[in-house]
Amino acid sequence: MDRGRRLDLVWESAAPDLSPVNRAWVHELLFGVFRLRGRIDHLLGLHLHRGVGSLPLPLLQVLRLGAYQLVGMGSVPDYAAVSQSVSQARDDAGAKGAGVANAVLRALGQAGGDVDRFPSFERDPVEHLVTWGSHPRWLVERWVERFGAAAAGAVVEAGNRVPHLFLRPIGVPLTHAADQLAAAGIPSEDGPPGTATLRLPPGTDPVAALGAVPSIIQDPAASSVAELVGASQGDRVLDLCAAPGGKGIALMGLGARVFATDPSRTRLLRMRQALHRLGLPVRIAVGRAEAPPFAPADVVLVDVPCTGTATLARHPDTRWRLGPDAPAHLASIQAQILAGAASAVRPGGLLVYATCTLEAEENEGAIQAFLGHHPDFAPEGETAILQVFPGTMSTDGAFAARLRRAR
Repeated sequence: MDRGRRLDLVWESAAPDLSPVNRAWVHELLFGVFRLRGRIDHLLGLHLHRGVGSLPLPLLQVLRLGAYQLVGMGSVPDYAAVSQSVSQARDDAGAKGAGVANAVLRALGQAGGDVDRFPSFERDPVEHLVTWGSHPRWLVERWVERFGAAAAGAVVEAGNRVPHLFLRPIGVPLTHAADQLAAAGIPSEDGPPGTATLRLPPGTDPVAALGAVPSIIQDPAASSVAELVGASQGDRVLDLCAAPGGKGIALMGLGARVFATDPSRTRLLRMRQALHRLGLPVRIAVGRAEAPPFAPADVVLVDVPCTGTATLARHPDTRWRLGPDAPAHLASIQAQILAGAASAVRPGGLLVYATCTLEAEENEGAIQAFLGHHPDFAPEGETAILQVFPGTMSTDGAFAARLRRAR
C-alpha cells in the first residue's frame, strides 16, 4: 500500500493462504486501519510530543495497527495488542521504536478513544469530520461547502461503515436464488427495491455464495445503474471501461448481447473468468473507450474511471490516495471517454454514463459539458438521472445519466 497499490488488489494477492478465521480477522484489522486512519492518527498524536509526522513510516504503521486493535476491535485484549505491536516495532524500528510503541499504546489503552477526545462537531464541524470522521481535510471542506455540515457529516459517517455483502443472481429469479442459497445453508434477504439483489449476513463466505447460485457480488447502487440502462432481450450493448465486468454481466442476465472492452488486459481476464464461471458468452477485447473497437451499438455503457468518493466504505484507502486536483483531472479524462463513447451509439440509440463519485464536475458537470458539444444527445425523460448517495440504502453511492441520440 505504501508503494501506491490499491488495498483490494493487495488484499486479494496477499490473503489466499490464510484460514477463514484468520482471513476475517486480518481483513477487519487491515481495512479498519485504513477506514479510521484519521481518527487513529489524532489519538496517537495526543501521546506523541512531535505528532505522528515525526515517526518513520514503518513504525507509524505498527502504531496504527496496534491502535486500531485497542480502540476498534473488541476481540483483542489490550495487553496482547500492545505486546505484539512492541515486538513488531522492535523488528521494524529497533529498541527505540519498541520503546515508543510501548509508551504510546499503553497510554492510549488507558485513555481510550471516545469521541470526547476529539474536536466537537458543534464547535468545529470540519475538524471533527477530519479527525473523528477520518476523512482528508480537502474532501471534508469540499463537502461542507457543497452539502452543508450536517449532510457532509452523513456522507462521512456512511464512508466509515462496514459495507454489507450483496449478491445479484444472473439468469435466476430472486426467489429461486434465495431458495438455492438457503439449501446451501446461506440465509439471505431482499436487497433494496428495484436493485435485483440479495443481502447476505455478515461473515458469509462470498465464494460459497457464488458457488450456490449463478451470480455476482454487486452493491445495489451499481445494480441500480444496470437497471437504469434497461437493455432489452437481444439489444447490442457495448460496455466500455468494462472490467471487472459487474454491470455488463448484469445486462447479460437481462438478455442483452454485451461486447466488453477495457484498456486493462489483466482486469479483462478477471471478467473472462467470471463469464466462464457463469457459462456466458465471452465477447471481450482490449481497447480504449476514446476509440471504441466495435461498430455502432444500440446501447453504449461507459462506467468511467472516477475519484470513487461514493464508495469509500468499500474502498477505504481511496480517500488517502486522492488529492484536491483529482476531480478536475479525472473530469478531463471523462470528457474524452464520453466523446469516444458517443461515436459508437447508433442513431436513436442510448448512451449511459456512470460513475461512483459524489463530485459535481465528474457527474452533473460532465453531462452538461458533453451535451453542450453534442446537441444530438438529450436526457431521456424524468428518470434520465440516477443519483444514489452512500448510506441511503445502506449501500454505496452511484451516479448515472441516460442519454438518447437523435435519429
